[in-house]
Amino acid sequence: MSAISDNSYLSSLSINGTADQQQQKKTGSAKDLGQDAFLKLMITQMNNQSPLDPQDNTAFISQLAQFSSVEGLDKLNKNFDQFANNFVSNQALQASSLVGRSVSVQTDTTQLNPQGIVNINANLPESTGDAKVNIYNDSGQLVDQIDMGTQPAGDLNLRWDGMNAELNGKILDWQSSQEGGAAPGSYRFEVIGSVDGKDSALNTYLSANVNSVTVGSDGGLVLNLAGIGAVSLADVKQFNE
Repeated sequence: MSAISDNSYLSSLSINGTADQQQQKKTGSAKDLGQDAFLKLMITQMNNQSPLDPQDNTAFISQLAQFSSVEGLDKLNKNFDQFANNFVSNQALQASSLVGRSVSVQTDTTQLNPQGIVNINANLPESTGDAKVNIYNDSGQLVDQIDMGTQPAGDLNLRWDGMNAELNGKILDWQSSQEGGAAPGSYRFEVIGSVDGKDSALNTYLSANVNSVTVGSDGGLVLNLAGIGAVSLADVKQFNE
């Protein structure tokens, strides 16, 4: 009696499962193929098991839990990928507002635009009595030297427009040796300061205008800077006014 009852119940499950699948196909809300295949296999195993030696239901429950875990991780990965894509799109949209603005990156060469200003940043590891900035044209000739005198250890923030210079917010008593000031073009800057008691060239951060923004192959944002080229957004030291 028990075997007949079990078979009837399992047949009912099979019929109901088939009906549910047909309804799900109509409504477009069917489960994933992997889970459907597993449920069909489980019902087939139950239909064909020996009534005198039934399989342990714990094994079915364990397998179903594993399927649910795998399915959940798959959905989580898909949701995360969608989130990442949306994040990159939003980032690119925000970064597009940087086009036409000035940013500072680590380099020694940049472009002086007509009526433009170059921001020069460097860090003095120790105080020095003879800090200066050498400026070279694109032919490698020294066209100007800005003497900054004695400077304490710390950040140097110099603004240069080709004619005048402003250091840490104070205008220096200096003017370009070039008649009418330095012409627009590409220039290389060398900041000299004291390191371990010796005058050395310091790492410099120079400003450049953002011409365009692109998304790299790794999903990162790349700024195309005038006179410099492609630079990762992560390498930007500061955004200038």
